[in-house]
This record gives sequence, C-alpha cells and structure tokens, in this order.
Amino acid sequence: MGSLAAADEPLPQLKYPQARRDDSIVDDYHGVLVPDPYRWMEQLDSEEVEEFVGAQAAVADAVLSTCDEHRGRLRKQLTALFDHPRFRAPFKRGDGSGSGSYYFYFHNPGLRPHSALYVQHGLGGDPSVLLDPNAFSDDGTVSLGMVGVSDAGDYLAYGTSASGSDWVTIRVMRVSDREHLPDTLNWVKFSRIAWTRDGLGFFYSRFPAPRDGEALDSGIKTDVNLNHEVYYHFLGTNQSQDVLCWRDPDHPKYIYIPEVTEDGKYVVLSVSETSDPVNKLYYCDLSSLAHGLEGMKGTDGMLPFVKLVDKFEAYYGLIANDGTEFTFLTNKDAPRYKLSRVDVGEPESSWTDVLPEHDKAVLESACAVHGDKYVHKLLVNYLSDVKYVLQMRSLVTGELLHDIPIDIGTVNGISGRRVDSEVFVEFASFLTPGIIYRCDVSAEVPEMSVYREISVPGFDRNEFEAKQVFYPSKDGTKIPMFIVSKKDLNLNGSHPALLFGYGGFGMSVTPQFSVTRVVLMRHLGFVACVANVRGGGEYGEGWHRAGALASKQNCFDDFAAAGEFLVSAGYTNPTRLCIEGGSNGGLLVAACLNQRPDLFGCALAHVGVMDMLRFHEFTIGRAWTCDFGCSENEEEFHWLIKYSPLHNVRRPWEKGGRGWGGQYPPTMLLTADHDDRVVPSHTLKFLATMQHVLRAGEEGSPQTNPIIARIERKSGHGCGRSTQKIVCSLLSSRAAATSDLVLAPVLALNCSVLFVNAWQIDEAADRYAFAAKMMGVSWID
Repeated sequence: MGSLAAADEPLPQLKYPQARRDDSIVDDYHGVLVPDPYRWMEQLDSEEVEEFVGAQAAVADAVLSTCDEHRGRLRKQLTALFDHPRFRAPFKRGDGSGSGSYYFYFHNPGLRPHSALYVQHGLGGDPSVLLDPNAFSDDGTVSLGMVGVSDAGDYLAYGTSASGSDWVTIRVMRVSDREHLPDTLNWVKFSRIAWTRDGLGFFYSRFPAPRDGEALDSGIKTDVNLNHEVYYHFLGTNQSQDVLCWRDPDHPKYIYIPEVTEDGKYVVLSVSETSDPVNKLYYCDLSSLAHGLEGMKGTDGMLPFVKLVDKFEAYYGLIANDGTEFTFLTNKDAPRYKLSRVDVGEPESSWTDVLPEHDKAVLESACAVHGDKYVHKLLVNYLSDVKYVLQMRSLVTGELLHDIPIDIGTVNGISGRRVDSEVFVEFASFLTPGIIYRCDVSAEVPEMSVYREISVPGFDRNEFEAKQVFYPSKDGTKIPMFIVSKKDLNLNGSHPALLFGYGGFGMSVTPQFSVTRVVLMRHLGFVACVANVRGGGEYGEGWHRAGALASKQNCFDDFAAAGEFLVSAGYTNPTRLCIEGGSNGGLLVAACLNQRPDLFGCALAHVGVMDMLRFHEFTIGRAWTCDFGCSENEEEFHWLIKYSPLHNVRRPWEKGGRGWGGQYPPTMLLTADHDDRVVPSHTLKFLATMQHVLRAGEEGSPQTNPIIARIERKSGHGCGRSTQKIVCSLLSSRAAATSDLVLAPVLALNCSVLFVNAWQIDEAADRYAFAAKMMGVSWID
C-alpha cells in the first residue's frame, strides 16, 4: 500500500479539525443500537457545517500545495488537449424533407464553458447560434438542463439549472427571431418537455411549490421530493393557468414522465417509484377529448388516462405506434430485453413478441425509422460483451434486414424519427474521440457515411492500445475489464494503474474517449482500467440483480478481484494501484477501501453514498432502495450495516481489525456543496468518521497517509458543470438515444444518461496530482 514515504518529499504534519461528536444520537434499528455522532452535519446550511467545510478545505489545500509541480503540468496538458471542437448528433424538426427541415445540434469550439445550441436550415445550410448557455451566468454555474423543440421547429422550450441542481426552470423561445416568450415554469424536476403535434404547448412534470413560498437552495434543501405532477402548458400563458393532467395523492412517491407519440395522437405516461427498471404505463388518446386540451382549462378534471400496465413488474419504453398498435422495449420475462407489441384498441388484445430476447446480447435501444409502404424499419442496438452491435430490422416482424458494421466502441445516441429518411449515430471508443455517422435508411442497403469526426490535436491513437480481459471474481464469476495503456507495455508490476468502477442500477460502463486518460497514460505512465462489475447492465437484468440488495457484496468482491488481477498479471502493484468511482461508484470505492485497505495505493471517491442507513431520508434517495434495500426493513438493515462505508471504518493495525497491520491508503473524498442527488452530508460524515477512527494527524497514530476532502463550491452531482472543465464521460444507458433531451430524467445515482460523472479540469488536476504524489509517480515529458 502507498505511503508518504513513497512520495517525492514528505508532507508536513497535518492537523485535522476536531469535529464535534454528539454521542447522544443513537438510533435503534430493530434492536441494534447504532450511534450517529455527526448527525448535525446533515444540517448543511448551519454555521457549524460551514466552519467544518472551511477547516477541511484548509487541510486539503495544505496537501495539494505539495503537489503543485504535477498539478500545474496536468492542468496545462488537460487544457491543451481538451481545446478541440466537439459536436453532438443533429436532430431534425420541420416538414421531414431535407431541404425544408431545421437541424439542431450542440457544438463547443473548444474551451467554452458550455456547448451552445445551433440551428441550420437544411443539412447544407449555414449554422447559427440559437441558444448560448454561456450567457446564462457570469461564472458558468447556470447550465442547460433540457431542451425540447416543437415538431414544426418554430419554438424551443428549454430548462436551466443553477449550480448543478436537479431543479429546473423552463423558458420558451421563438426560433425565427430568437425572441423569448414571457413563459416561465418553476419547480420542475425529473421531467421532459413533450410538445403536442400542434405546437400549442407541451407536457412537463413538476413538484408542488413549497407552501411557505420560500425558494429552494439546491443542495442545502434536502427534504424528500413527494407528489410529482404532470401539467400541460399553453404557450403565452402564466404557469398558474397550466392544465393539471395527472396526480395521484395516494402514491406520493410516484414519478411521472410524459411522452407524445410521433403521430401526435397519444400522450404516454411512464410511472416509476424507484430507480429499478420497472414502470407502470398509462396512455391517453388526445383525439378523444371533446374540446381538446383547451377544454381542460379551468376544470378540476384530469386527463382520462387508461392504465395499460398497472403493476411494477417490468420496464416498458415506447418505441413506436401505428394507430392503436404500440411497440415497446421491455424486460418482461426477458432480462436481456426484447420488443413486444400490443393493440390498445383491442381491450382483450394480448402482447406479442416482435423481437424476442437474444440468448446472449442485451437489446439496448431500438429506433423506428423511415420505411417505404412495404417495409417499416427499426435500427436496433445490442450490447454484446460490453461492445455495441447495430442492425437494421423489420418493425413489423423483427426480421434481420442488414447488419451495420461499426468499430468496437459505444453508440452514444441515435437521432431519427419515422418521418426521416436519415438517422444520425454517435459513436466513440477508448481511442476514438467521436464520430457522427449519417445513415440513409431509405436505401435498400443502409448507407453509413461519416458526417462529422471529432479530432483532438496532439492525440495519436497509434501510441496506445485498448483490450478487454476477463478475470475471476471471488465466487469464480468471470468479470470483463477494459485495459487501456501505451503500446508494448512491459508487464513488470511497476506501472501506476487507475481502476474505475460503478456497479449499480443496471448502468453499463462502456468504451468512451477521455482526454484525462490520454494525459495520464502519456505523461504519468498510467494503465487505465474499467471493471464491468456486477450491479451494472452489461449483461442485462441478471447481471444487475447479481450486484444488488442481498448480493451487493458481489460488487465489492468483483472490484477487489480486478485489483488482484492487475497485480498478478504484472500491470501494477498495490503501492501504485489507485481506485476511483463516482456516486454509486463512490460507494464502491469507499466500501472496498474499508474492506481491502492493503490492496490500494490511493483512493478517489466522488459524491458517494456513504451512510447506507439514512440515504432514503434525503431528496430522491428513496428511489435507490430497489438497489440497496432500506434500513427500515430488518432483513435489509442487516445487509446494509455490513458494508455501509460510514459504519465500517476500522483501524487495520489493531487486532480484530481487517487482518492487516498497515493503514488506510491516501484518500481523497470529493463532493459538491449543491449536490441535491447525493447530499454532501454523506461525504462529510464519512470524512469525520475516518479521521476520528484512524486518529489521523494524532501523534503516534499509524495513519500517516492523508485523509482529505475536495469540496466543490456552487456545483452539484457532476451535472451542470461548465464544459470548459469537462474531461470524461463513462456511463451509457439504453435511454441515451433520446434526441431532444440534453439531460434525460433519471432517478438513479448517475448524473444523467448522456453526460455522466463529468469532472472539471481543475478538479482532475488536483486529484491526479494527489494520486501521483502519494504513489511516487514521476512526470514523463
């Protein structure tokens, strides 16, 4: 394990703040008494918490000041390499023809704080900036949270988020002259913007405004979010006049996401309660409303939704409808997902499988695309051994029409609709910064051509190699892992290694390009590793469930086994193995830190869930009980208390500890003061507990390795940070094909499905300079 002796020069004697312990706070969990002496840290707006944060920041600054040489070089290299143009796939609105349509896309020329939304008339038209989030605030802390363009392409509704919060404010702009309408919608959270075909307005979701009228300070206000509602907003009207479409006071924990079918006839409501891949499904035939949505104004009635699926038994995602025939992506009796169809016009109609579950690969997404009168087509996307496979199939029969060859990597999004004869496919890999393909789906054989390719000046993919290995976990299960490094690596056990993991909520960690990874490999000699531990979605729901609830320990065993493999195979050794993860991955790192402090030379845990007994008490934490369980249930309490990071810090050097006579490795915990997904108190309580139990900074304590925290100000759960500072994105999801959302609504622990765990340049320079210093890694010019 790494220690200060391995660093270039010893750190000064650190003096940690002595956090007040309130020993009177003891909770009784089913007869087990559990102290919670730092409960006061849950009051994030208190003066005492602010003083504690300031004192811990001073300790971190003292440590990081000794890392300045690496820190300055990292910041310079990251900034230089990240200064390159970036594009997202365009999405089309308008009459459906190439010349009469408007194309919308996001673009950043280099180091602008945020990507701007551009529009052009026709594929060959001159682009112009439609909306520039860089103008939202002077310091870049207000970001674009979601966008929705009306079907005709004449109006843009967009949501802004302050300081990385999940709370969103929606505004509306006329596309033709960039004129803002007076419309302003507040209290929006976990929503999408779903325009009706007529362009008169859109559906959205929100929570009730606080009764006392006080504004929420995101990240400080940590109350549980209850009583989600669905409204319809007419353009040019006040929010107070919005039509209440659905609420259910009997189920205050339900979350509702509306979606309008492409033909404009139906609004479909997805109903969720947790982050589990299960939902209820309601629909409303808008044409059945005698006086349309206008007739709902001023009434107390809600839309007459029909409950198509009224049990939380499986996931259903709308793919397409042809009249009353609806096709859904589902895991009903299919843990690797399939496509099923039902006729909602026939009350007794049974569900039929259009595309059955594959025997090995996971069906990630399906997009209904243009077809002639004889063949209606689907562009489907499979995940096979954590590698993507694209196919064109018949929407009617599911029959394979054509394989569409792509390199080994990740399909980050598919942009296209039934009316379009073209779709755009976003692709990236460990060694491919990004390619946007244009696919002509009207041709008999789909034609894929490069529409745009992202080039990073100074990056030569031929310097590096990426490969996939499979290693055994503690119970013998084979776990896939990607290893990226310089070519022709000498496996002599001397290299620093960075091991990343997530392992939760069915989220898959797939190949992505990372500027940070390139800098670490090139200038610090790192081997970058991504372990696809159980709990993720890499092999479907079976893989997810094998790392959830009573089986959560499998995640930690898989991650530790990844470290052991890297050591035994000669990639690294324990003094030079750094582990990293964010959110659920932060929990992963912290739990492994407690269980195997001997295996790691450094640990970086971002915005982790550290208090497994109380996470459900804050904001949307209740939605995670599907993966973790809940301490209010006796059986589940006993699962949680065994690995909860906050409750399992031990002194390794004491008899009866972890069976090893050393200390904890150098550790940096990272959080943000406005994180209202995983509230900062998780990290603050864990930090205070580690420093107290390990007697950090005390004379004679074996714990000489630093235990510090980096606390970002005016920032949230990795979301909404300026793209000037974004350096990596790792998670993908089957929801990522949504083309009209910047940040799709999710209840899970990832930041979002499109932009996940985006670290800042300054933050990246800090944490990797810390890791390099602690593990004695030298700079390579």
